[in-house]
Amino acid sequence: MTKDSKIYIAGHNGLVGSAIWKNLKERGYHNLIGRSHKELDLTDQCAVKRFFDEERPNAVVLAAAFVGGIMANSLYRADFIMMNMKIQCNVISEAYAHGVEKLLFLGSTCIYPKNALQPMKEDYLLTSELEYTNEEYAIAKIAGLKMCESYNLQYGTNYIAVMPTNLYGPNDNFHLENSHVMPAMMRKVYLAKLIADGDWEKIAIDLNKRPIEGINGNADRGDILTVLAKYGIENNKVTLWGTGTPLREFLWSEDMADASVHILLNVNFSDIIGIEKYSSVHYGVSADGAVDRNHSAGRGGAIPSLGEIRNCHINVGTGKELTIRELSEWVVKVVGFEGQVCFDTSKPDGTMRKLIDVDKLHRLGWTHKVEIEDGVQKLFDWYRSTLV
Repeated sequence: MTKDSKIYIAGHNGLVGSAIWKNLKERGYHNLIGRSHKELDLTDQCAVKRFFDEERPNAVVLAAAFVGGIMANSLYRADFIMMNMKIQCNVISEAYAHGVEKLLFLGSTCIYPKNALQPMKEDYLLTSELEYTNEEYAIAKIAGLKMCESYNLQYGTNYIAVMPTNLYGPNDNFHLENSHVMPAMMRKVYLAKLIADGDWEKIAIDLNKRPIEGINGNADRGDILTVLAKYGIENNKVTLWGTGTPLREFLWSEDMADASVHILLNVNFSDIIGIEKYSSVHYGVSADGAVDRNHSAGRGGAIPSLGEIRNCHINVGTGKELTIRELSEWVVKVVGFEGQVCFDTSKPDGTMRKLIDVDKLHRLGWTHKVEIEDGVQKLFDWYRSTLV
């Protein structure tokens, strides 16, 4: 790709998409395309086709997803699998139909089995059962990476899937039900501190910026306290789900963006599998025919003699971990909270340990830069900057 290449970033306003946009701009890539959800509903197949017909991008970064935390994943199971499958199928199929040269698909390390060996290597995919609380989201993401892998093998495309660990950073939504682990925790601790401080002006600013179940800063104080209590936020006290003992790895979103751009610009599918010609298309087989199970002409084809080619995705993380309780202690310190953090052990923990193996990523030339102690402070600084 050149600096003039047209690059479509699906999800460019989100946590990672916005950071990828910024990273590409800083590198001199100026022909970037983005659409908000209101402008382009990626679950609408016809709308996605129209977009590709009009824009015809050279490359695509698929960072858009229907996301949420443990609570949301547990409650809205059908939504998580259906919405993500629609987004992925629509974008990947239209990217192929319009001759996109490079596609980067962003997944999640929740794809790995609940009891996978640690640290989790890419080869541990589909070796045992998934964590139940986010099974549907994981299945959708597995389908996405398999679509990339399968398109490459059948059609000779250059689609790469990356699986980031738990992310945090600027432009996360801080929604108490649907955000990632750290921002939800941080907001809970911050609001509990404000209640203890009696700072209703700042509480109102927070709720006017991000209402909770329709309750904003103009609501009755009793109603505000009631809705906050529902999410474990009380006067000088925060209650979090689970035991606090699960181990988690966290990656600063701008580090994730840097890794993504590094892979987009410097890594090809052939680099990952070590095979230059991995599809019959590379040997002259046509791939411009219609999909028809009764006719094979024009449908490309994988090369069975190459053996089993799988688990071609790339883990993206730090290779370092801490417990949820330890994370809460960092958050408490940064926020300046002097109250109590409790854990509701009647609620699920999710997977007890999730640490990814990042050897493949390191071999491909990238390592993380931001450590957790610096990242927590950076995130809180960003969050407060949105409340002025």
